[in-house]
Amino acid sequence: MDPAWTPARSPADVAELAARGATPLVVLPAELDAALAAAAVHRWHGAAVFVTEHAEEVRLALDMTDSLAGRRPPALARRGLA
Repeated sequence: MDPAWTPARSPADVAELAARGATPLVVLPAELDAALAAAAVHRWHGAAVFVTEHAEEVRLALDMTDSLAGRRPPALARRGLA
């Protein structure tokens, strides 16, 4: 673990650490659904480093969260015509 990373236990901890300029680290649950939900909520609040058993799935959830928060453009944009 990098000494610059600061462990966070809740979204409130993450938000506080991010506001102070620290790099929040979050350890995600082992169950996939719980890990995806926790990753999205913690990313929304500013978490930067995640420890998980589901790297690919969590990466997609983090990308989606960043797109919804306006921090990155969506990977694909489609227009529906009726």
